[in-house]
Amino acid sequence: MPPFVLLSDPRVAAVPIRETGERLVDLKDTGAIRLDDRMADERRAYAHVRVSVADRLVAAQCRLPRELRLLVIEGFRLQAIQERDFASSRARTARAHPDWPSSRVWTEAATFVSPPEVAPHVSGGAVDLTLCTVDGQELPMGTEVNETPPEYGPECFTASPAISEEARANRKTLIEAMSASGFVNYPSEWWHWSYGDRYWALVTETAHAPYGPATLTA
Repeated sequence: MPPFVLLSDPRVAAVPIRETGERLVDLKDTGAIRLDDRMADERRAYAHVRVSVADRLVAAQCRLPRELRLLVIEGFRLQAIQERDFASSRARTARAHPDWPSSRVWTEAATFVSPPEVAPHVSGGAVDLTLCTVDGQELPMGTEVNETPPEYGPECFTASPAISEEARANRKTLIEAMSASGFVNYPSEWWHWSYGDRYWALVTETAHAPYGPATLTA
């Protein structure tokens, strides 16, 4: 697979932010987007995204075949949770590769969990999601959401050749709907899509990111 820009790349952190102040909204209030509670937290942060992200998710939903639905696993992520997750990723990678220097461990961990200072989820601009049927049955996508190394193989990469034709077709359906609605994918995670964060701005060659770290006030 071709190389791609890591979230830890200095070019991501160098993207300037012009915060719009756009609020976070609970996706349940859209009445159109399904939520899964596997990543639920006490404050329901996971169910929130920026207003424009919610609108674009509804647009993506409308681009899917009538028998399919988006199923959002996680949207906004509290800073403390992001810090915990990145530390966990580093620790798990170090245990799996005890011979690696700390710099390589950090880079590998950052391939799958963003360093907190540039994390798309912390901005409220990112979502982890999959596809399901009208009755809620998840489609085969090649892996479950959040199945990444070191515990799992490289099938999580969006363009992985090591998945079934059915899973590849389902990913294509998701890619087309999300891309047409203005989102960008993080290529090591087929389920991760964002709009308005620094990574999105870099990939789309937008001069600045409209979303910086967000705050959940509700």
